[in-house]
Amino acid sequence: MFNKILIANRGEIALRIIRACKELDIETVIVYSEADADTLAVRFADEALCIGASKSSESYLSMPRIVSAAEITNADAIHPGYGFLAENAEFAEVIESCGLTFIGPKPETIRVMGDKALARETMRGAGVPVIPGSEGSVESALDAQKIAKDIGFPLLLKAVSGGGGRGLRIVESIDQVESAFTSASREADLAFGDGRMYMERYLRSPRHIEFQIAGDAKRCIHIGERECSIQRRHQKLLEESPSPIMSPELRNAMGEAAIKGAESVDYLGLGTMEFLLDPKGEFFFIEMNTRVQVEHPVTECVSGIDLIKLQLRLAAGEDLYLDTDDIALTGHAIECRINAEDPDTGFTPCPGTVEVFHPPGGPGIRIDSHIYAGYRIPPHYDSLIAKLISYGESRDEARRRMLRALDEFIIEGVKTTIPYHQRLLQNESFKAGEFSTDFIRTMEQ
Repeated sequence: MFNKILIANRGEIALRIIRACKELDIETVIVYSEADADTLAVRFADEALCIGASKSSESYLSMPRIVSAAEITNADAIHPGYGFLAENAEFAEVIESCGLTFIGPKPETIRVMGDKALARETMRGAGVPVIPGSEGSVESALDAQKIAKDIGFPLLLKAVSGGGGRGLRIVESIDQVESAFTSASREADLAFGDGRMYMERYLRSPRHIEFQIAGDAKRCIHIGERECSIQRRHQKLLEESPSPIMSPELRNAMGEAAIKGAESVDYLGLGTMEFLLDPKGEFFFIEMNTRVQVEHPVTECVSGIDLIKLQLRLAAGEDLYLDTDDIALTGHAIECRINAEDPDTGFTPCPGTVEVFHPPGGPGIRIDSHIYAGYRIPPHYDSLIAKLISYGESRDEARRRMLRALDEFIIEGVKTTIPYHQRLLQNESFKAGEFSTDFIRTMEQ
């Protein structure tokens, strides 16, 4: 096991990693920007180094500064968390070339699965169902028009290196292809430095279901699924495990496909295989996230497995100590992402000072958060300030506990998405478990 780990991230995930390391007697180093000098991660890590200005490019995205900090502090490994450099193959290569361990999959795995067009082809070759679409990236608007006729409408134009809904367009007819391709490619180039696009059939009203994968580079297991259909503009708002629509037969089929896909790239560590499930019960691979997910706590609740500790052990070279069949998923868990945003003004970010902070408690409630009374939420980063997780013996008990916890959760000084989640959880379709990725759009109409 490692002696000392550097955490190249911030916010609640940095604190979550520190906690896991402390329980494994691993020393921690946190690197932080000038804007994050007063965070709890800086307080609770064994060592803390400021590596630059508030701007991400001068701190959390600066590979030389992060690696230098690891070398200065004699860290054995670097944990990237999620976001920032977590899925950057070059970063993983640099870390390994310096004799350090990257806590994540091998660089070549990140590179293959990070290229969405290449990932599709890799999964197709492994026998994993893939949505019909273009073979590889599409080079021009003219090529897109030709391919669109074969795929049919509606279809999706997607950025090869995309995420978070950027570089994504729904195209309903041939006369929309050229303008959609041009604008999506330009947006992707600005967001990711890669304007390449690919195309696939657009599934109407699917569910978004992901499977938690763990691998030791020789074999993989899955640790159940998460329902991720509650999204706004392709950004997840609420996740739960298990999925309300899942049957044992469907879980076995999707789980086997997820394992097959992960093993085809010799997967090491934690990862997530993401699928769309159409109303007819067919499922298709859409992408793989080669890192720990924001929503990992719901899987921890229903499986009893500490995923961060498992991730650390796998990165340290330990073999998987369990099989999928050994894992019993019990009860139900729901996670609400609490953001410093104003739902009444189009979810505009609301940075500022937290004047009052009273987290909820009681049976079946967990909160992962890095904020406190007096904390100043900086305007430079993602607006996620807390993850509220409820657990119950049934889905309805977890839902009712979440409502109770949201009512107890007091954050004053900034606007948050707490009221929005309260409305969502009381929606009759949500209560019945009858929804798709269109749910938020139809609820807001």
